Amino acid sequence: MIAVKEYLDRTRWSFAEVVVVDDGSRDGTVAVARAAGVRIVQNPGNRGKGYSVKHGALEAKGEWVLFTDADLSAPIAELDKLWKAVEREKAQMAIGSRAIDRRLVGVHQPFPRELVGRFFNLVMRVVTGLPFRDTQCGFKLIEAAAARQVFPRQLLDGFGFDVEVLFIAKSLNYRCLEIGVRWDNVEGTKVSAWRGLLAFLDILKVRWNGLRGRYR
Repeated sequence: MIAVKEYLDRTRWSFAEVVVVDDGSRDGTVAVARAAGVRIVQNPGNRGKGYSVKHGALEAKGEWVLFTDADLSAPIAELDKLWKAVEREKAQMAIGSRAIDRRLVGVHQPFPRELVGRFFNLVMRVVTGLPFRDTQCGFKLIEAAAARQVFPRQLLDGFGFDVEVLFIAKSLNYRCLEIGVRWDNVEGTKVSAWRGLLAFLDILKVRWNGLRGRYR
């Protein structure tokens, strides 16, 4: 978070606020955030990544919302790519992607995990009809007005929330672009294999919720 704030302060994004969502952490995250002088939003306990992103997006005060993983696997400087894309194409959303240009991936995930990720996105496209090749890159930009329509409809708190958010955005006719970004795998992930498998179930939940009209 310190690296994010330092980057924003020395670029044209110096006016931006930084929001850190604390999902019931016990590792000193809040203390570091306070020392960095950023805004802290705390979840009611440990609720998951999907809930955290939703909470932070709805608390944000700016006209655009960027959400990024705390490990900065996609460097914060890649924000410029997303911004230029939405500005040029008049879109309401842009998502960072590792699949558009794999030459931009500096440090890859272990091969089995990367293979599962590719299979996940293939299944996702077949089940949901979404066109994106990489929904799980944690680097996404959305117009705040669109966020206030999309996130209140979000039902999933787990790692399948990315698919749900994009599915809702499409159902509301928001335009979303997929942009290749630099990305490096950061060791130390806390995502278990079980949670990864649950994300496949989330794809079916999204499709089922869509058929039942739960996102209207």
